[in-house]
Amino acid sequence: MNAQLLRKQDMDYELIATRLGDQIRSKRLNRGLTQARLAELARLTRQKVIAVEKGDLSVGMSAYARTLAALECECTVTPARLPTLDDIAGIFH
Repeated sequence: MNAQLLRKQDMDYELIATRLGDQIRSKRLNRGLTQARLAELARLTRQKVIAVEKGDLSVGMSAYARTLAALECECTVTPARLPTLDDIAGIFH
């Protein structure tokens, strides 16, 4: 694989992890839970929940699974893509 393709894949991993972390944070807030309470429910440390919500790539899948289970959620796998110009057109006025 060439270096450009590897960089694109790294960016995709980061984007996917960030999106998942954002969704987990949103679910936690919608349920009125603190990070500490979610950590308790998921049997994780608060620092691990913070890392999950940040989309930290070093966090293991079991931490994401425990967090989702504690929120009574499941994860659906959908194809990821970078935003198109049409997706971000409203940002630039």
